[in-house]
Amino acid sequence: MAARERSDAEYTAAPDGSRPGEAAAFGLSDDGMTRISRADAIWQRRALDGVARTFALTVRPLPGPLRDAVSNLYLLCRIADTIEDDPALSQGQRSAFARRLVRAVEGREDAPSFARDLAPRLAGARSDRDLVAAAPRLLAITSGFDASVRDAMRRCVRIMARGMVRSARDRGRGGLADLEALDRYCYVVAGVVGESLTALYVGASPAVARRRRGLDLRARSFGQGLQMVNILKDTWEDRRRGVCWLPRTVFQPHGVDLARLDAEAPPPGFAAGMADLVGITRGHLDDALDYVVRLPRREVGIRWSCLWPLALAVLTLRRIHRRPDFRSGAEVKISRRSVYGAVAVSSLLAGSNRALALLYRVLTRGLPWPPAPTGSSPAADRWPSGTANGGTGPDGRKRR
Repeated sequence: MAARERSDAEYTAAPDGSRPGEAAAFGLSDDGMTRISRADAIWQRRALDGVARTFALTVRPLPGPLRDAVSNLYLLCRIADTIEDDPALSQGQRSAFARRLVRAVEGREDAPSFARDLAPRLAGARSDRDLVAAAPRLLAITSGFDASVRDAMRRCVRIMARGMVRSARDRGRGGLADLEALDRYCYVVAGVVGESLTALYVGASPAVARRRRGLDLRARSFGQGLQMVNILKDTWEDRRRGVCWLPRTVFQPHGVDLARLDAEAPPPGFAAGMADLVGITRGHLDDALDYVVRLPRREVGIRWSCLWPLALAVLTLRRIHRRPDFRSGAEVKISRRSVYGAVAVSSLLAGSNRALALLYRVLTRGLPWPPAPTGSSPAADRWPSGTANGGTGPDGRKRR
């Protein structure tokens, strides 16, 4: 997105023209939101722990029905992600299976046939193959949710699956064309998830629903910030599998040709380009904190569920910035001790917006600020600001 104050429409309109608020609000209650059995709920939670242990941690504080809905949504998205990333699939197969996944989620494709056709073709992690093989059970759980919950899930999977197929056409060692291309990619793999989770939170809590507009304005940026941290962390692993999600226009001014980038001897300008992206990412994480402090304080479980991934993302971004010479994600991955510490401290401070802002200011000290627009240059409008609140940080300070 551009480095100007963005309109509501820019934040809420998806590439297919739909909006995150199109589905009517729904009530999440033990007897109205879902009819899934206890056995299915336990299976789903174990499946989530098997493919995404960190995310499984972040959903634990959510109330039961909401936790089940969020877990189901993530697992559906995980299947879409598996289709995009599995090395054994051709581009044509990715497109075909992405379309079939959308139809299966919408109830227009036979789930057992989809699973039987896809699972044996996969060459990735066994946990992902097992999840695809269990797609019929997962989709049966999906069908037990309230109609409005299903609508929100279907919108998310539809945008993600179709968008990933389009983005896959640009994948390669030469990187993405520009920041707009990076924004589009981050939206379909993460921004739309932020919108969908907001829809689920709104349905779960009337107090959250009253604050929906402010949350919708920041949900997409929240998701993009988390995704950009992963992109930066996994830069070298992605290159080893022939993929680069970095934007060429950020690195070209520093004399870096991403197509010729060598992990063993990256050019001096590479660190400068990464610093630019760290600043842009920091702007999106600023929006993420602003999202969290807008959540009602009494919704402690939802606050915790949002705070924990934000805290882990900030700590990871700090390590990336401090280690510009890193050559693998393992070198900048935060320790388990840091994970538990971040969870404990952020949980302790979750009820105080002022304390959260102070903690965030401490953790982001030394990180670059998002590049600011200069004058009325058209080029300046191509820099994403990550500032849904019009140029100030979550603590109210003006951007530098």
